[in-house]
Amino acid sequence: MAEEKPVAASAADPVRILALGDSLTAGYGLAAEDAFPVQLQQALTAAGYRAIVANAGVSGDTTADGRARLSWALADSYGYAIVEFGANDALRGLNPEQTYQNLDFILNAMAAKKIKVLLAGMYAPRNMGADYVKEFDAVYPRLVAAHPDVALYPFFLDGVVLHPDLVQSDGLHPTPAGIRVIVTSILPAVTKLLGPAAK
Repeated sequence: MAEEKPVAASAADPVRILALGDSLTAGYGLAAEDAFPVQLQQALTAAGYRAIVANAGVSGDTTADGRARLSWALADSYGYAIVEFGANDALRGLNPEQTYQNLDFILNAMAAKKIKVLLAGMYAPRNMGADYVKEFDAVYPRLVAAHPDVALYPFFLDGVVLHPDLVQSDGLHPTPAGIRVIVTSILPAVTKLLGPAAK
C-alpha cells in the first residue's frame, strides 16, 4: 500500500480585528470602501497579513455610547481591537473623568476576553480652555498606565487635522485621502500589535 503523504497544513486563519469607534471609524461622509476599517484591511493585506477588520463604528458615539453597545460589538470573536473614541466627548465638553471611566470599562471587558488592544488617542479642541484640554488629553496616557498590556497610538487624527485638503467641508471628518494618511501613520502600531505576518 502506498505510503500516505502528509496533508499540507492549511493556511493560517485570518486575524480578526474589531475597529470600535465613532464616525472616524464608521466612515462618516465616505463611500463604504473608503472607511478606515476597509483601508486598514487593504494595507494589512499589502503588508502580508491575512486580516479581517470589522467596522463597529457608529457616527455620533461618545465613550458612553460605545460602552453601552459593547456587548453587541463583542458578540463575535476577535483577537485584536482598535478602540477609537473621545472626539465627541471633547466636542461636547463632557467630563474627562467620565471619558476615562467609560474607556476603562471597555478595556477591562476586552482584557477579560483576551483581546489585544490598540487604544487610539484623541486631543481636545484647543478652544475648550487650558484646564479642560490638559485634563482631557491626559485621559489616554492614564489609561495605558492603568492597562500595561494596552498599546497607545497617541492621536488618531495625526497628520490630518489642520490640513484642509484632508478633511471634509465640515472641517472635522477625514476625506478618503485623509483616511489614507491615518492608515499609513497607524499601520506600524497595528502590525506591532499583531506581530509578524504568518508565512
